[in-house]
Amino acid sequence: MSLLKRLFGNKSEKNPTAQEGIQRLRDVEGMLNKKSEFLERKIEEQIIIAKENSKRNKRVALRALKSKRNFEKQLQQIDGSLSTIEYQRETLESANANVEIFNVLRVAGQALEGLHKQLDIEEVHKIMDQVAEQRDLADELSDIISNPVKIGGEVLDEDDLLAELEELEQEELDKKLLNVGDTEDNLPGVPSADPAESIKLPKGRQSDEEKTVMKELAIWAS
Repeated sequence: MSLLKRLFGNKSEKNPTAQEGIQRLRDVEGMLNKKSEFLERKIEEQIIIAKENSKRNKRVALRALKSKRNFEKQLQQIDGSLSTIEYQRETLESANANVEIFNVLRVAGQALEGLHKQLDIEEVHKIMDQVAEQRDLADELSDIISNPVKIGGEVLDEDDLLAELEELEQEELDKKLLNVGDTEDNLPGVPSADPAESIKLPKGRQSDEEKTVMKELAIWAS
């Protein structure tokens, strides 16, 4: 079977899928790579034969070089075929990827279209208006709940209560200061008489220790 038939099959056959085409190209590419490696080994062998017989057997050496050139020609043809097949495979793989991406996008578009058909634009607007209305109502209720509570027609404002508490604390502090002033006024005055005179003992009964104490008191009072 020829290379073209292996790649594309007979005309009567159904067109292969992208995956089948990629796989066939890979198969032929692998076969050509193996043949290329075989020819490279044959070329090396002919070079060795030519070198070994270059002096002792010219005819064998020339025949080896001729075979080497034939192998090189075949190798050159295979390299050209490999380049073409590699390019074709890469192109087919890229095209197949694009088709896969397109199919995914198409399915996604169809799914979105189906979802949008389930939605009525007027119904969406109506629901959004209801949501906004309920949100406004919730805000209004929050404002009402957060306002000061009225007891007996009077609004209990927290700031007013704090101010009244500060006044009470200030009154209590003022009372304490006044009590301190009264205490100072009631303190006994400094004695004007000589302390030594106030505790002087009868004559003849003062001991040496008492005399010493009296002297210290006199010094302290001076």
